[in-house]
Amino acid sequence: MADSEENKALFPIFILSMIALPLVPYTILKLFRAASKKSKIIHCQCAHCMRSGKYRKSVWKKIANVSTFGNFTLMLLWVFMGILVYYIKTISRENQVFEPFNILGLEPGASDSDVKKAYRRLSVQYHPDKNPDPAAHKYFVEYISKAYQALTDPISRENFEKYGHPDGRQGFQMGIALPQFLLDIDGSSSGILLMCIVGVCILLPLLAAVVYLSRSSKYSGNFVKNDTLGAYFHSMKPSLAPSKVIEVLVRAAEFLEIPVRRSDDEPLQKLFMTVRSELNLDLKNIKKEHAKFWKQHPAIVKTELLIQAHLMRETTSVTLDLECDCKRVLELVPRLLEELLKMAIIPRSSNGHGWLRPAIGIIELSQCIVQAIPLSAKKAEETAPFLQLPHFSEETIKKITRKKVRSFQDFKQMSIEERSQLLSEAADFTSLMIADVEKVIEMIPSLSIEVTCGTQGEEGIQEGDLVTLEAWITLKRPNGLIGALPHAPYYPFHKEENFWLLLADQTSNSVWFSQIVSFMDESAAVNVTFTAVEERMEVMGLSPRERSLAIKNAVERVKNGSRLVLGKFLAPAEGIYNLTCYVLCDSWIGCDEKPSVKLKIGKRTRARGAVNGQVDDAADENVEEEEEEEVEEEEVESEYSDDEEDGENQM
Repeated sequence: MADSEENKALFPIFILSMIALPLVPYTILKLFRAASKKSKIIHCQCAHCMRSGKYRKSVWKKIANVSTFGNFTLMLLWVFMGILVYYIKTISRENQVFEPFNILGLEPGASDSDVKKAYRRLSVQYHPDKNPDPAAHKYFVEYISKAYQALTDPISRENFEKYGHPDGRQGFQMGIALPQFLLDIDGSSSGILLMCIVGVCILLPLLAAVVYLSRSSKYSGNFVKNDTLGAYFHSMKPSLAPSKVIEVLVRAAEFLEIPVRRSDDEPLQKLFMTVRSELNLDLKNIKKEHAKFWKQHPAIVKTELLIQAHLMRETTSVTLDLECDCKRVLELVPRLLEELLKMAIIPRSSNGHGWLRPAIGIIELSQCIVQAIPLSAKKAEETAPFLQLPHFSEETIKKITRKKVRSFQDFKQMSIEERSQLLSEAADFTSLMIADVEKVIEMIPSLSIEVTCGTQGEEGIQEGDLVTLEAWITLKRPNGLIGALPHAPYYPFHKEENFWLLLADQTSNSVWFSQIVSFMDESAAVNVTFTAVEERMEVMGLSPRERSLAIKNAVERVKNGSRLVLGKFLAPAEGIYNLTCYVLCDSWIGCDEKPSVKLKIGKRTRARGAVNGQVDDAADENVEEEEEEEVEEEEVESEYSDDEEDGENQM
């Protein structure tokens, strides 16, 4: 074992290594991500959005963005590493290797006369009779005198020149990277050492595992409680109307944690009178409906009233506590709606299809919440998109529609000069108000979609085939941006645009295929498209040149504002299916696309699992097993029928 001084230096070196191994690469990765972020402005910068304050980058907001808990912890770890480095450097100076020649200021191999001269010179400087400083006395006794003795004694000098130590050959030394007080095993320190080993090696990992498992048992991957998912699953119905979706949304377990105060009773009563026209109440039995509404859990009542107040843009009239609660509710809504949508499209029928009607209702509710538009106004599809524009009201819409502008699409297709003239003459808009309207119109996306369905390596689609869906969704804006934040001045948080692709059959209310699409992260979309196209080209057996050309074209389309959606679904029974490919935005109203897809399914004439003319052996075995089971069933039926005939004959 090494001496106590060497053990004392090993422990901080061990701690420094354990901290530096994960900290250095994590810091480099974090700095690389921060440097690669684009500083391009991706919101409309209209007066309403700027006045909302969520895009304003004040000094305090910049400090708040940097001084997060993670960054603060990272900075503390680097400070702690700096202290450790300084401490280790100080200890290394104190534990310097004994070098008598260096101490006396001589070159190695100096003669005895040179050693004596150097000793006399240093004695004048450090001898206690010449220098009363205690530090000088200590240095003279522990270093100068020992160095002089080691070099003037022939045996000690020979040992030093041969083995590097005046006492001769030294044994192999080892050290333990623990604090010195733990290595003193006399008395109770042995128990402390055992406790430290058990705590670090057993209890600490066990505690981390318990915390992780307890949290993962309560929450899903999207940080939504499992109790919420269960409530959504059992509350979902195939005929759930869009107006009823909000009643399912508020049943989330997260909303039950919102505090219900006695001081909220009177403001909530006033809020109820303001928003009751938007609640699903039976006007014929209004008193009974009122009582039924207030008998619900207080947190559910409060959440629904706050969401309705936000939709009607009445949150400015509530108390400060209710306004804070409303922000908390709106912060939770996007991921809750996403999970609710997954519960709607989860395969439930025998064909493995989800439900279309509740899925559309959930996305429409998301649009209304982001844009703060009542569900009753959303029903007027021709005029509801106008309410997204700044300075627009229902009276403004009526004035504009009198000027032969029947729909929002007609209004968008007008030239800037025509729109300016219309708004200034019909609605008395000022130039600043018109400029705000133009900024928002430039941000509204327009979508186009190309959809193809087929089976790889086969002509036509037969029942039971694995159908491949390929869809290219292209997004364009008048201002040229691809990924952008929607105009949502009444929604208090940043909300990214998401688009849902639903291949559905309206007749049977079924969703055959679904996928979420985002235009925000171009690099991630390029990687996904590259991998998907490369795998598909390999299956098709194309040459490397054709493969690289197809990948290059696909990546170029992604950079120009398109996204590739690839998926598979099982072909149903023989027939002609008139499907609809919905591309629905969860943030904008009036930019959805619904192209029709005609799918012809033929009767099965080839073996299941056939790909490029090669029949899957497993599929043949399954067919043979099915045939054998049918033969056995026929034999069983014939035995019972024979018995019955014999009984009849005996009668």
